[in-house]
Amino acid sequence: MTFVVRTVVMIAVLFGIDFTTLPPAEKEYHHVNKANVQPSEVVLSKGKKTIILERVFVDGEVSEEILHEPYVSTKEYMKKYKDWKLVEMDDAQLVFQKQVDDISPLLKSNGYFGISNDGTLSIFNGKPNKADIIQSFFQIDMKKLEGKKQEELLKGIPIKSKEDYTSVLETLKRYSIPGKEQ
Repeated sequence: MTFVVRTVVMIAVLFGIDFTTLPPAEKEYHHVNKANVQPSEVVLSKGKKTIILERVFVDGEVSEEILHEPYVSTKEYMKKYKDWKLVEMDDAQLVFQKQVDDISPLLKSNGYFGISNDGTLSIFNGKPNKADIIQSFFQIDMKKLEGKKQEELLKGIPIKSKEDYTSVLETLKRYSIPGKEQ
């Protein structure tokens, strides 16, 4: 199973999405001249509108859920997604966004704090030196950091919760080199 598929499945499980109830994805794409059309008036072929639900996590990761729903008025979509913020709208789609007070499923499953080659505190997708950097923060003055903490960072500190994420950042911030933030 590819990494992308695993990530989508993890997100689906996390948010309780039942794939069997989702309508099939549309295979056709339509271009509509926006100059002559009001977004709330557009009816796409087959009466479907694309709804994109973006979840923005504390660590900056954004997950997208793409739905193709029967066309109704924009007002009806606003009612249905009242806990979401409408951030973009055009004739073919509506994009709603929600801030999630937690770290992303990617970090929970495979995120590690570590040090990049240039001494920057980073989050890796997997153990440091064997994985890609997901996010970088600030350079660490390794001379000021105690030996045990240096060793932990070189091996990788797993991130399993929002508390782990904020605790490590707060603890290591005092060892940052001024002016070297990413």
